Amino acid sequence: MSLPNTLIIYGVHAALACLTHAPTQVLEVWIRGDARNPELERVSGLVAQHRIPLQRASSDTLDKLAGQMPHQGVVLRRRAPAPLALEEFLERGFNVPAEALVIVLDQIQDPHNLGAALRLADAVGADAVVVTKDRAVAVTSAVAKVASGALDTVPLVAVTNLARALAQLKAAGLWVVGVQEKHARTATRTSLYHIYCNRTIMHEIHCENKSNLRNSFRETGLLEWFFFYKNIY
Repeated sequence: MSLPNTLIIYGVHAALACLTHAPTQVLEVWIRGDARNPELERVSGLVAQHRIPLQRASSDTLDKLAGQMPHQGVVLRRRAPAPLALEEFLERGFNVPAEALVIVLDQIQDPHNLGAALRLADAVGADAVVVTKDRAVAVTSAVAKVASGALDTVPLVAVTNLARALAQLKAAGLWVVGVQEKHARTATRTSLYHIYCNRTIMHEIHCENKSNLRNSFRETGLLEWFFFYKNIY
């Protein structure tokens, strides 16, 4: 997982989320010069409120800045959020006895999957998303777009060794549950939504590479529980 210094954010919703949750990370903003709609006026108001440099630009300029992606008349450049170390995240502690949830992603290489997982984590109130540093997609503009603002609302934790990270999370009190798309010789087929969970903390795993997920479970001595789903997003 390489770490870019800055990100280009495009689209009204993504821009508003960034200006709302992380305005100090925004470096400059471009808005289409002839745009006159309420959402872009909200963007302009937040930009003025936080005294962020603003430029009025043509549609062609915005197209180039956004890499020809749909931008809805606004593009901004921001500092890329730095992932936390697992130790730093664990030091913050959990809101026990309230239920806590950490989602772990093993070698996710599709930026849309990472963005969707962050959006899902925000929707269900997850405490963090854990990703692998190696053989995984970086936080990119595409990730930020799909995440729909969750890049700044859900802590992102990067780890080198997933098996060791799982052991650390389990030692911290998390109950580890693995999810997998297809049946993998499990004794019973159980829906994730039908699990009775009386533990204060639940830990959920999604993986594009199923064999790595199974290996991580074996190495940590964790019980393998796999559930069917077509699309968790």
